[in-house]
Amino acid sequence: MTNNKLAVIAFGGNALLKSHQKGTYQEQIDNVTETCRCLVPMLKAGYRIVVGHGNGPQVGNVMLQHKAGKETFDVESMPLNFCVAETQGSIGALIEEGFRRIFAEEGWDRDTVTLLTHVEVDANDPLFDNPTKPVGPYVTREEADQFHDETGDIYREDPKGNGWRKVVASPKPIRIQNIKLIRQLADQGIIVITVGGGGIPVAQKDGYLKGVQAVIDKDLASAITAVEINADEFYILTDVPKVYINFRKPDEKALDTITVSEAKKYLAEGQFTEGSMAPKMRAAIMFVEKTGHTCIITEAGRLGDDSCGTRIVADER
Repeated sequence: MTNNKLAVIAFGGNALLKSHQKGTYQEQIDNVTETCRCLVPMLKAGYRIVVGHGNGPQVGNVMLQHKAGKETFDVESMPLNFCVAETQGSIGALIEEGFRRIFAEEGWDRDTVTLLTHVEVDANDPLFDNPTKPVGPYVTREEADQFHDETGDIYREDPKGNGWRKVVASPKPIRIQNIKLIRQLADQGIIVITVGGGGIPVAQKDGYLKGVQAVIDKDLASAITAVEINADEFYILTDVPKVYINFRKPDEKALDTITVSEAKKYLAEGQFTEGSMAPKMRAAIMFVEKTGHTCIITEAGRLGDDSCGTRIVADER
């Protein structure tokens, strides 16, 4: 039996690039295609799908390319919001190609579209003064110290032990531009790729929206998108099958279904690491509180399994 549910699916970073990979085109298209293939059961079941995605490694690499171009050829570097726009286009093209491969395998005549999406933030958001969002490649502690001394950029250690990464400001998204168009396209059965990298950050200045230097959390931007288009389900794809408490400890426990209240309790206890699972859980809580619908956090390969992932549900009334 098919349905006509609308789902927003936030692709995690591993959907594009594994931690041990260099980021070649072939690596990324292979990863993306495999992730798109995992959505086949949902597409066969009749889901309408909107896709969000991260861009941390990619936007960091673009910034490095601009820096190298400036130092070597005196080509002017572009600001961070411009780099986000670049990666929205390039990653969107990768995801579209991944879906086209799947459509060809299945014999489907389907359309997919990448929508370059501006996302509004508050120009006075205090998070501009507290950079936390990781971008760019992993480096060693020694390299992080060297880059900090050279540029003043801030580096922090990855909670999973992969190395050190540059962090930038990550203000809260407050409004998705062209949200009505996103819903209209999805209602037509078109797979929409939007709020890439959390969206191109803009804020009200001088009476209009102007680009600002930031990277928006892609899970939170995807959650707001899901709320605004009245999605039935919200999926956050990551590199673990379920969310855990006491992660990597002897008493580690996988969570199957938890309420919003339980999720908030675990957050307050510090069970979820900042820069990793904590922002995903906050995005899940926001979606469930606003809609009463379910958010599922899982890895892409588990999609289609009715018991997949950790389900965050509304508290019983």
